[in-house]
Amino acid sequence: MTRTLSHFIGGRAVAGSSGRFADVFDPATGDVTARLPLADAADAAVAVAAAEAAFPAWAATPPVVRARVLFRFRELVERHADSLVRIIVSEHGKVREDARAALMRGIEVVEFACGIPHLLKGEFSEAVAGETDSWSLRQPLGVAAGITPFNFPAMVPMWMFPLAIAAGNTFVLKPSEKVPSCALRLAELLHEAGLPDGVFNVLNGDGAAVDALLADPRVQAVSFVGSTPVARHVYATGSAHGKRVQALAGAKNHMVVMPDADMAQAADALMGAAYGSAGERCMAVAVAVAVGSAGDAIRERLAPRVRALKVGPGLDPESEMGPLISAAHRDRVAGYVDLGIAEGAELVVDGRNLSLQGYENGFFLGGCLFDHVRPDMRIYQEEIFGPVLGIVRADALDDALSLVNRHPYGNGAAIFTRDGDAARAFVSGVAAGMVGVNVAIPVPMAFMSFGGWKQSRFGDLAVHGKEGVQFYTRLKTVTARWPSGTTAGARFAMPTSA
Repeated sequence: MTRTLSHFIGGRAVAGSSGRFADVFDPATGDVTARLPLADAADAAVAVAAAEAAFPAWAATPPVVRARVLFRFRELVERHADSLVRIIVSEHGKVREDARAALMRGIEVVEFACGIPHLLKGEFSEAVAGETDSWSLRQPLGVAAGITPFNFPAMVPMWMFPLAIAAGNTFVLKPSEKVPSCALRLAELLHEAGLPDGVFNVLNGDGAAVDALLADPRVQAVSFVGSTPVARHVYATGSAHGKRVQALAGAKNHMVVMPDADMAQAADALMGAAYGSAGERCMAVAVAVAVGSAGDAIRERLAPRVRALKVGPGLDPESEMGPLISAAHRDRVAGYVDLGIAEGAELVVDGRNLSLQGYENGFFLGGCLFDHVRPDMRIYQEEIFGPVLGIVRADALDDALSLVNRHPYGNGAAIFTRDGDAARAFVSGVAAGMVGVNVAIPVPMAFMSFGGWKQSRFGDLAVHGKEGVQFYTRLKTVTARWPSGTTAGARFAMPTSA
């Protein structure tokens, strides 16, 4: 029988009251594996109330004690890594190696958050005026919420909640309704690690749950990762309700290949960056900008490898690429391939007719490769979020850089070259938040911060790293003196150092 999942609120499984459910699928087989309750505003209010009730005691807990809970959580995640990977693969479809690497990225943020006592340190200035000292400190906000996408069921939530709870906040996570089981398992492991009830809650749902969290005045901060239209809605709505919001949005990442690049290395990088996780990554390379003679050279290397790409179920060790997340998304991506042909791009490799014996009902699409893509085409302008790579030809580095900078998205960009001058000019001039030099997917480490530019991010602060700590805390500056004896009377001017 199909299992029925739940929410996780106040330290226990909660069925919810909405009466609405969604199906959870195994993308490799197309089978329904679970029924998921979809929260309404009443369910969201229960989750926020649990987090609000837990906040005072958790905020008063010494940071070193909060960090010890995360140390134990990290150990539990590593101990249960194999089962977490299987959960990710079974609901998302990505191959096992990719799921494990993404889980490791999440663990690295937990490791960073374990240093929260150091990260919360303020500054002190003695004698800013006569017998007066001043210092700053960072304090938690209250209830924070995270709204996360389907493509990284462990990593993206772990970009958010470890820092939030380490800093003394409580948290409500609304994971994608397509991949709920990993978040529920992480909640169980946090509970096992000794996290007090109500500090971390999982609220499953769709847009109704998101809008309820955005409108609830008890929620102080919202972190979001997803598409640009939804990110814009989350940012505008959350901000209108007085919340601080970080909303990471869509992408159309470019990789510039210079004629002097090592073409074997560039082809390897493009294969992994464009077709890893079936292209369902915000940092996937969707456009290869080939400069001069690099166009023919990179196409010649890529085409046979894309045709030979091993597509299969994620748990098969031979698979290099798994299925897409849903039948609807597979059809949407295939529709973009149809559109690219109609727009006049050359379809070099066509993966639309892929069929796997025994997995005929799975959500599979083979790798697709276009050449001679033009900037006026929708397949160039819009985020496809699938295994479709387009080659755009450019005459010189300046032309390639102009292409990248004119695009409305500015999440990530990379250049492959042996020329240090070209690399330096690209790094200095490119309008993107994350840049790689001979690195196709320049995702920052946990102690740096992740975030794009332009239509790829709304809000001033990025996730994890130093900016993540700033997002989940408020700065308070204290000025103090301890006068003795009589005073000189009232002063009617602002105090100064004079």
